[in-house]
Amino acid sequence: MSDLPRKAVTRTAKLAALPLGFAGRATWGLGKRIGGKSAEIVGRELQQRTAEQLFKVLGELKGGAMKFGQALSVFESALPEEVAGPYRAALTKLQEAAPPMPTRTVHSVLRERLGEDWSELFQKFEDKPSAAASIGQVHRAVWHDGREVAVKVQYPGAGEALLSDLTQLSRFARLLGPLIPGMDIKPLISELRDRVSEELDYALEAEAQETHATEFAGDPDVLVPAVVHQCDQVLVTEWIDGIPLSEVIAEGTQEQRDRAGQLLARFLFSGPARTGLLHADPHPGNFRLLPDEKSGWRLGVLDFGTVDRLPGGLPSTIGYSLRMTLADEAEAVYELLCEEGFVKESIELEPGAVLDYLLPIIEPAQADEFTFTRGWMRSQAARIADPRSPAHQLGRLLNLPPSYLLIHRVTLSTIGVLCQLGATVRLRDELEEWLPGFVPGEDPTQELLDTEELLDEEGSAAEA
Repeated sequence: MSDLPRKAVTRTAKLAALPLGFAGRATWGLGKRIGGKSAEIVGRELQQRTAEQLFKVLGELKGGAMKFGQALSVFESALPEEVAGPYRAALTKLQEAAPPMPTRTVHSVLRERLGEDWSELFQKFEDKPSAAASIGQVHRAVWHDGREVAVKVQYPGAGEALLSDLTQLSRFARLLGPLIPGMDIKPLISELRDRVSEELDYALEAEAQETHATEFAGDPDVLVPAVVHQCDQVLVTEWIDGIPLSEVIAEGTQEQRDRAGQLLARFLFSGPARTGLLHADPHPGNFRLLPDEKSGWRLGVLDFGTVDRLPGGLPSTIGYSLRMTLADEAEAVYELLCEEGFVKESIELEPGAVLDYLLPIIEPAQADEFTFTRGWMRSQAARIADPRSPAHQLGRLLNLPPSYLLIHRVTLSTIGVLCQLGATVRLRDELEEWLPGFVPGEDPTQELLDTEELLDEEGSAAEA
C-alpha cells in the first residue's frame, strides 16, 4: 500500500480539525476581550494563530493540501504586515519544499516505471531529494549520457490525496476566506480540483514543457529545461541551477528583485503569444534566477504540470478593454464586459462606476514603470474586501466567465509575487509587446462583427 493513501484517515482528521481549531481560537479571543484586551489586538492575534496553524498543516500533508497552500501563499502580500510578517517563513517553506517520501518508496516507483535495472539509466542518482512539492519530489542525477538531470517522481496515491484534500478543504472554505482579504476561496479550490487529472499526467506536462523549451531555446531572458525522458509517474528533465525566487524575495538585492520581476512579467505575457500555452502555477518555487554573462540574469522556469491552452494567445479582449480603461472610455469598456459575460444580462451597472472599480487595479499599466509593493497590494485587497466600499459592492455584481478563470488567477498570482519581490517593473513595455489588443489597432468587437458578416455572405452565396 502506498504512503499517501495509508495516511488517508490521518490526513482527513488533520484537515477536519482545522475548523475546530479556528473555533477554539475564536473562543480564546472572546476570553481575551472579556479580560480587557482591545478587539483589534485580539483580532490580530487570532488571525496570526489561525494562519500559522493552517500553513503548518498544509505543508505537512503535501497533496492537495499543499497545492492549496502554495496557491494561497502568493497572496501573502495582501495580508496586513503585522499578520503576514510572523509566518512569512512558513509560506516560503510551502513555496520551496515539503517533507520527503522515504527512499525505499522512491526506488519502488522507479523500479516499477523504469524497470528492474533502472539504476543503469543513471551514472549517478542522489537519494536525498533536492525539492519536495505537492504531488512529487525531485532528485538530482546524472543521465547515462552525462547530462545533469532532474528526476521528478510522483508520490504513490497522489491523485487520491489531491482530490480528498480539496474536497475536505472546500467544506470549510468560508472559514478560510478572512485569511486573504478580498479573495473568494471556494472558486480557487474548485479550479484546483478541475486541474487534478492534468497535473497528475506527466505526459501532458512533458509535452507542455518541451513546447516551451523549444520555443525559448537560446532566449536571452528565459530558460526552460528540455525533457530527457518521460513515463507514468516519472519525468526526467535537464537540470538547471540558480537562485530560487523564494530566496530572492527573502534576501535578494534590489537589482535581482527588479530583474526577476521584469522577466516574470515578460514570461507571463510572452508565453501564451509564443507557445499558445499559459504557465498556470506561478508560485516562487517554480522559478530560478540564473546568472548570465550577456543579460546579467535569466529566468529559469520549472513545472509545467498546470497550463491553460490558448492557441491564439491571450484573448485580445483583455488588451482592448485594458487600453480602453486607461483611455477613460467607460462606455466601450462596459459594452465589451457585457459581451464577454463579465456582466450578466440580468444586471445593469453604471459604466463610470465600473471604470472607477478597474482603474486602481490597473495602475501598474499606466506608468512607464511601477514599483509593486506589499502596501499597494494590501490597499487593493482592503478596498475590495471592505463591505462598506463601493468597490466591494460592485465587485459582487461582476461575473468571471469560465474561460477567463485561470487567466485571472495566474495574473493575480503573478502580481502577488511581484509585490513580494518589491520589484520595479516596466509592465507597459511587456503589454505593448505581447498583449493582443493593447496597442491601438483593430477593435476585437469589430473583428467579431466582420467575421459574422463574412459567414453570412458565404451562406448567402451558397444558397444562391
